[in-house]
Amino acid sequence: MNYPHRSVLLHEVVQAFEGCSMPVFFDGTLGAGGHAEAILSAHPEIEHYLGCDRDPVAHAIAAKRLSSWEQKVEFIRGSYSEMGRFLDERKMDFVDGFLIDIGVSSMQLDVMERGFSFRGEGPLDMRMDPSSELTAEEIINSYAEKELERIFWEYGEEKQSRRAAAAIVQARKKKAIRTTDQLIEIVKPVLKWGKIHPATLIFQALRIAVNDELGELERGLDQAIARCRPGGRIAVISFHSLEDRIAKHRFKESEWKVAKRSRQQSGCLKILTKKPLEASDEECRDNPRSRSAKLRVVEKVSDQ
Repeated sequence: MNYPHRSVLLHEVVQAFEGCSMPVFFDGTLGAGGHAEAILSAHPEIEHYLGCDRDPVAHAIAAKRLSSWEQKVEFIRGSYSEMGRFLDERKMDFVDGFLIDIGVSSMQLDVMERGFSFRGEGPLDMRMDPSSELTAEEIINSYAEKELERIFWEYGEEKQSRRAAAAIVQARKKKAIRTTDQLIEIVKPVLKWGKIHPATLIFQALRIAVNDELGELERGLDQAIARCRPGGRIAVISFHSLEDRIAKHRFKESEWKVAKRSRQQSGCLKILTKKPLEASDEECRDNPRSRSAKLRVVEKVSDQ
């Protein structure tokens, strides 16, 4: 069966957990279940596979894909940043493996009605969880110019953030901005063309703001480090420098040598990837989305 999303760095993710015994695994971004299928196939010792995702569409697709392991897999609707609460509700103290594949999936990008893509007209939505209140439309039409500038600069690293914010504020005085095409037409004249579509970073920034992706990542990593069993592993796939920087620094802070000096650390980590793993040339050709993917892996050495 063909699935709408191709899991990146699949071989590398399986290798990241090689040699580990993992009775309990927490998949923080289940998606279409590609990583889950590979991990479950490689680790028959898994007793509980907790598949977490904010997107109900992902759960429906993954449920079919993982039907062979229906006795082991539990689907959790929510954010991986609430991992601690989910484990407490199930009276589980620790997990043996943790994976998050951050960012937007093909399932979201390819459905124009969800507003994630600039490649077709759709509403300015961008919510990973359709039940959430904040949308990109609300940000674009109600946030102050300075706040829009900050979002575009901090979350998109867009060099023309000031000009883009000013153009949006001027345009919305005349007419509310409702669709992706409207937004593109407004910002395109003030953005520079290059190797990527001029609106790429604006859309990235809005998506991150709508879903609080960086905050989710920081909280999720804290939860994973605290609740990973000694000997267990944590793997993070990021797609842009903001995400990768957070993972790199958070793991570095919890390395053994740092934790040894400070008893306030939630755990001690051994970094297994001094440099992040990237997709092979072959994978990049087959799946262009994998070009920017970076995988970092750590092992829990001990608790406090």
